[in-house]
Amino acid sequence: MFRGVGSDFERKKSYTSFDIRGATELRNELFVWKSYLGKWQSSYGCYATRGEDLNEWVAVNTVDFFNQINMLYGTITDFCTEQSCALMSAGPKYEYHWADGTNIKKPIKCSAPKYIDYLMTWVQDQLDDETLFPSKIGVPFPKNFMSVAKTILKRLFRVYAHIYHQHFDTVIQLQEEAHLNTSFKHFIFFVQEFNLIDRKELVPLQELIDKLTTKDR
Repeated sequence: MFRGVGSDFERKKSYTSFDIRGATELRNELFVWKSYLGKWQSSYGCYATRGEDLNEWVAVNTVDFFNQINMLYGTITDFCTEQSCALMSAGPKYEYHWADGTNIKKPIKCSAPKYIDYLMTWVQDQLDDETLFPSKIGVPFPKNFMSVAKTILKRLFRVYAHIYHQHFDTVIQLQEEAHLNTSFKHFIFFVQEFNLIDRKELVPLQELIDKLTTKDR
C-alpha cells in the first residue's frame, strides 16, 4: 500500500504515512491551491527567465500533483470498490491495464482501486529514488528524469479521468467539485505548457479540458 508524500519537494522531501484525509481538510488545503493557481499561472511561463532548471520545476510540481490526487482520491475511496469499479476505466471507451516494467511486466486487467494502489505505490517509489529525484542541492537530475516524470504525470492523469467519469456524482454530493476542477485545471495548464503528456492520452477528458482552458483564453 502506498503511504503518500509530504507537500514539499524543494530539494528536500518529507514523507508521512498515508492517511485518507477528510473533506474539511481537503477543502482547506485545496482552497489554498485555488488562490495559488492564479499566481502560478502568471509565473510558470517565465520560470526560465529566472534561471530555474526545468527539471527542478517539473519535479516540484510532480510531487504537488501526487499529493493533490492522493487527497482527492482518498475522499472517494469508499465509493471506488472492487465491486463498483471492477475495471480501471474512464467511461465505456477507455480502459487502463497496469504494468510497471519490473514487478508486473505484462499489462494486466485489474479493478480501479487495485490499479490506483499499484500506481500510487509505483509513483512513491520513483519519488523515493534519490537517483531520480535527488534531494541534495547540487546533485543533478539523471538524463532519464524527464521521461520518468512524463510517465508519472500520464498515469496520474488516469486517476483524474477515472474520478470524473465514474465518481463525479459522488464528488458533487461531497461538494468537492470546485476543488477537483481547480486541481485538474492546474494539472492541465502545467502539462500542456511543457508538453508533458501526449494529446492522445488526454482524449478521455478532452471536452472538459477545452471548457476549463477556453475560459482563460
